[in-house]
Amino acid sequence: MKELAGRLTALDPDAGAAVRVIAYFDRLAESRAGVEALVRGAAVLSGVPARLVDPDRLVRVRVEADGTRRDTELPPDPAWPSAALTPDGAPALWLERADARPSVVDAVILERAAGAARLVLDRTRGRATLDDPALVETLLDATAAEPARLHAARRLGLDTAASFRAVAVPGGPPRVLPADVRHAVRAGRAGVGPAAPVTGLPRSWAAARTALRFAAEGTAQDPGPRVVHADELGGLALLADLVVPGAEPPPDVRAVESAAADAPWLLATLHAVTATASLRAAAAEANVHHSTLQDRLAHAEHLLGWPMRTPQGRLRLHLALTLRRLTRS
Repeated sequence: MKELAGRLTALDPDAGAAVRVIAYFDRLAESRAGVEALVRGAAVLSGVPARLVDPDRLVRVRVEADGTRRDTELPPDPAWPSAALTPDGAPALWLERADARPSVVDAVILERAAGAARLVLDRTRGRATLDDPALVETLLDATAAEPARLHAARRLGLDTAASFRAVAVPGGPPRVLPADVRHAVRAGRAGVGPAAPVTGLPRSWAAARTALRFAAEGTAQDPGPRVVHADELGGLALLADLVVPGAEPPPDVRAVESAAADAPWLLATLHAVTATASLRAAAAEANVHHSTLQDRLAHAEHLLGWPMRTPQGRLRLHLALTLRRLTRS
C-alpha cells in the first residue's frame, strides 16, 4: 500500500493522499480503535477540527487539528464538509473547514472515518432509540412476564447478558443505552436510570422518569442540570414521592416565584449559589463580579425572607429550587 501510495503521489498528489487515508483508517479498524480515535484521525489528517454527533446514540465527540479533544455544544455549520453514518442519513461527521471547498482528500477522510465510526457504534453502543414501540413498551413494563421482556430484548437486538440504562425525555419515546454510556447528550431535559440487566430495565425506567422530574431546561428561567442520573440523586429522590406534579407549590417555592418576577436575574443567581462551593465560584458561574453577587444576594434575601449565606439558608434555597422543578406539571 505504501508503494502504491508513493507511485500515485508522483502522478497525482490527491490520489496518493487518498490511498494513505484509506490505509490509515483500515489500520484503525483492524485494531478496533474507538470513536474518539477515529475522529482524531479525521482531524489530524485533514488539518482542521473534526466532530461526530450521533443524537440517536447520544454521542458527541470533537477533536482539534492537533489531536486535543475539545467538545462543544455549538451546532455545526451546514456549509462544512460532512458525511452521514447511514445511507441517506443526516450529516453526523463534519470537518470544520471554513472555506468548505470541495476536496478529494476530505471526501475520502469523511467516507472512511464515518464508515469505521458506524461499525464501532453498532458494535459498542447499539441503538439508543429503539424502533418498535410495542417491543419497547414490553421491555420496560414491570407487569410483563420475564420471558416476554427477554423476547422483546432479543427482537430489539439487545444483548441479554449485558447491562443497560433507560432514559426518559419529556414527551418523547424512551431510550435504552448501554450501561457504560453515562453522558446523554441532548439539547433538552433527560432522566437517566441506573444500570440494570435486561430483566431489570423496568426499575431503571421508573428511576429515569423520577430523575427527569429533577432535570431543568438549563435556561435563565429554569436553571439547573439538563440531564439527571437517578443513581446520583441519593435521598433527594424521596422528595419525588412526596410532591405531586401540578400540586400547590410550598410557601418557599411561591416566594421564589414572586422574587423571580421582581428580579429577572434572580433564578440564575440562586442556582449558581447552590451549585458551587463558594460565593466567588458562584460569581464566576453567574458571570458577575463578586461584589455584584453580594448585592444581588442581599436583595434576594430581602425578597425571599431568609438568609442565603449560611449553610442552613443555602440548604433551604436548594430545596426550594428542587421543589420548584418537582411541582411543575
